[in-house]
Order: sequence, then C-alpha cells, then structure tokens
Amino acid sequence: MDSPSGDVTTPDRTTSATSSSAVAKPATTAAVPKAAGPIVESTPDPPVNQMRRRIVWASIAGFLTTCFLMFLRFFLPRAIFEPSTVFKIGFPSDYALGVDTKWQQQYRIWVDKTSDRLFVVYARCTHLGCTPDWKASENKFKCPCHGSGYDSEGINFEGPAPRPMDRAHVEIDPEGQIVVDTNRLFKWPKGERNEFEDMDKGAYLPL
Repeated sequence: MDSPSGDVTTPDRTTSATSSSAVAKPATTAAVPKAAGPIVESTPDPPVNQMRRRIVWASIAGFLTTCFLMFLRFFLPRAIFEPSTVFKIGFPSDYALGVDTKWQQQYRIWVDKTSDRLFVVYARCTHLGCTPDWKASENKFKCPCHGSGYDSEGINFEGPAPRPMDRAHVEIDPEGQIVVDTNRLFKWPKGERNEFEDMDKGAYLPL
C-alpha cells in the first residue's frame, strides 16, 4: 500500500506471526484435582471368624481323609487274625488233681488231671457252642445258655447237650512241656466209638 508520501509501507511480519500464534494456541486451563473420596479402613477379622474357618477346614480335611482311608480299605484283604491253635501250657507237674481253669480265657480250654492221666477239655458246649462255667462247689460244668451239665471230666449228664465235650490233642515236647493242639479234637458221639481212650493218638497223657 502506497503511503501519501509515495513510500511503500511493509507490513510488520513479526507482529502478524505473533498474533497468529496467539490465535492458534488456546489458553491452557489448569487441571483441577478431584476431591478424594472418604478413606475406608479395613478392620481386622475377629478371632471368632478365624476359629470358625479353621473348624470348617479341619472338618473338610477330616472328611476327605476318612473317605480316602475307606477307599484304601476296600482294596485290602479282610483277613481275620486268630491265636495259634498249638501252644504250650507248662509241665504236668504244674497241675494238681482236678480241673484247672487258668487257660480258659486265653485258649478256651480246661486242664483236667486225674490219678492216672492228664487231658485237656475244649471249653465248648456240644449243644449250641456256648462256653460252660466250672462250678467247683458242685464239681461240674454248667452251660449258662440252656442248662447242659457235665461232670468234672466233661461227660454230659443233664440238659440238651447230645454228647460229652471234646478233648484236645496233647503231647510232650523234648523239654518235657505239654503241647496242646485245639485243631485236633477227640469226640465221643452217642452210640459211637469213644475216642477219649486213644492214648497213642494224643487223647491224653498217662501219668
């Protein structure tokens, strides 16, 4: 643009650039921090709740352990362990004449010693298999189940018992002790042969 004096006026580029920059960059607004929410403090778990959780977990663990043991038991053999049928009961001189009941609880036998022999009576009633009681005052065995009676040598004389009580095999070992085998029994069925006299087979020990 020509000035009245004829000089050409050059626009101020610096001013124009500064103005453009001012227009292009809007004013930056300062970020206002958000107000912090209320602070929540966690309270410690009461001891009662801790104990309850321990009880629950212990119950679960016990239940699972029991189930596992039952599972293992299913695969194990179900064997019944019984005492040996062959055992020693001491020397013949250890016994006095009459009935000795010291082995009744352990081996279910009575040791019977007379003037000429020693034999072992198996303590089982021949009626239904109950264990009779020795009545020393009456000198007899009496079955508490159905009243069968036996004399001091196990011979039945009253009640429903069909025959005398059985006798176990006896022998003397090299040390001189009596060895009893309750798996080998001698019987005297009514009207049949009396096995109680089989000394050579071990029905009794001669004295």
